[in-house]
Amino acid sequence: MRYQCLVGVIFATICIVLAGCSGVQTLSEQQRTALEDRVTERWQALEAREFEQAWEYTSPAFRAIFPKQLYRKKFSYAVTWELTGVKVVNYDASAAVASVVVRVMSEPTKRTSTASELIGATPTSVRERWIFTDGQWWFSANY
Repeated sequence: MRYQCLVGVIFATICIVLAGCSGVQTLSEQQRTALEDRVTERWQALEAREFEQAWEYTSPAFRAIFPKQLYRKKFSYAVTWELTGVKVVNYDASAAVASVVVRVMSEPTKRTSTASELIGATPTSVRERWIFTDGQWWFSANY
């Protein structure tokens, strides 16, 4: 009986230690809000076609390599966006990286066919990677 109790205590201790090491690491409510705010601000700049301002949300390492003018050329003026939602779907604390799904309505700026007029705005989900460095969340641009 004493042996079974000891084995039970050891097993419980191992489970607690393993759970602590491999448990899901989450953002605090304050961290999540700060990230969601940054994502929203960047997309508001994109909606307003202020691409230079959107560049300011890219990581310092990205900005050190890609100037604003090059970043601006990445975007098309043929589509408009309207932000409809932001959701943090994953966070890796050891890498300080968060995956975010941004929901937008996209619509062509010029109706070039009857089909484009009938389709109108379409919902789109964009998966983004954001990194936390130097006390701030930064968009990790894929180039």
